[in-house]
Amino acid sequence: MLYNILLIIQILVAVGIIGLVLIQHGKGADAGAAFGGGASGTVFGSRGSGNFLTKLTTVLAIVFFSNSLFLAWLVAHPDNVSGESIVPTAITEQPAASAPADMPGGTAPANNGADSSAPANNAPTDIPK
Repeated sequence: MLYNILLIIQILVAVGIIGLVLIQHGKGADAGAAFGGGASGTVFGSRGSGNFLTKLTTVLAIVFFSNSLFLAWLVAHPDNVSGESIVPTAITEQPAASAPADMPGGTAPANNGADSSAPANNAPTDIPK
């Protein structure tokens, strides 16, 4: 349960970081403001959005990395989490079922009174050895 909650948080934080990075302006975007680009009418005030978005991106990056480390620890130590196994257990091998008669290496069905001189594996008899 804890693993699933942290995984959902990880996905939401990753999408948030992507969105914040795409919203931020590059260094060349400030050149337009120097020539009267109207920066005073922005949503984040006259100073622009650089400070707020940069700090929010930093906080989300810290949450992302710490969450990543904790998820890695949970996967590496599944016994330490309230009896819940995160990593799927190994599949036990079961005996292989016999292959059908028409498959290579398969067993031939019983003849049921048919000619017993026919090859058991239905292989062609005219192939030279």
